Amino acid sequence: MAVDFEIQDGVAIITLNRPDARNAVDRETALAVAEAVERIAADPAIRVAVLTGAGGNFCAGMDLKAFLRGEVVRLPGTGFAGITQARLAKPFIAAVEGYALAGGFELALACDLIVASDEAKFGLSEVKRGLVANAGGLVRLPRQLPIKIATELVLTGDIVPAALLATHGLINRVVPAGQALAGALALARTIAANGPLAVAVSRRVLNESQDWPTDELFDRQNEITLPLFASADAKEGAAAFAEKRKPVWRGE
Repeated sequence: MAVDFEIQDGVAIITLNRPDARNAVDRETALAVAEAVERIAADPAIRVAVLTGAGGNFCAGMDLKAFLRGEVVRLPGTGFAGITQARLAKPFIAAVEGYALAGGFELALACDLIVASDEAKFGLSEVKRGLVANAGGLVRLPRQLPIKIATELVLTGDIVPAALLATHGLINRVVPAGQALAGALALARTIAANGPLAVAVSRRVLNESQDWPTDELFDRQNEITLPLFASADAKEGAAAFAEKRKPVWRGE
């Protein structure tokens, strides 16, 4: 199978499984990832998702051989590999080993968080193939990195180490080689243990508020967040704290 899918303690793991092609995305892979994304959105028991790759690499981007065969890897409404333009319903964490290149880098950029091996390498190499990084690289990278750094990566197509991107805040955690998935799962379990409504509302404000006018920030935030304080989960969180026990979230 081009993609493996499993669930561990409320965390979904999507594994790109084409190691002989450095997990490059063909049509079959794109459709399988899109199906996994839909499943994650529909299952209330899934709190967080981790995206990773098999065989020591994350993803080398679009499978150029599949491209030459005319295979479509950009899906209507959800973009490259069914993720880059999707409205992801839950937090996604990229667990990166080896190479995350071109569309593979763009998959990581579409995730909320990135955990990378200290041997991982990233690059938007599209210009070296006469292509452009229009699966998110051109529009997301300058929002997540300083513009000069983003411009250099886009226009040169050079491959850079995880450590460099970490210095600019793009990577949340750099871990020893072979430990990216373990590091991502640890982060995912921390998030999954929190109130699901609180996580969802907080994530929504974080993402949407980037484009809000300054004088509307608190009004728009309050419209989204104030109903949470009357929720059953908010009461459960307070009760669990007072009773010195773990909360039992209902998601309502």
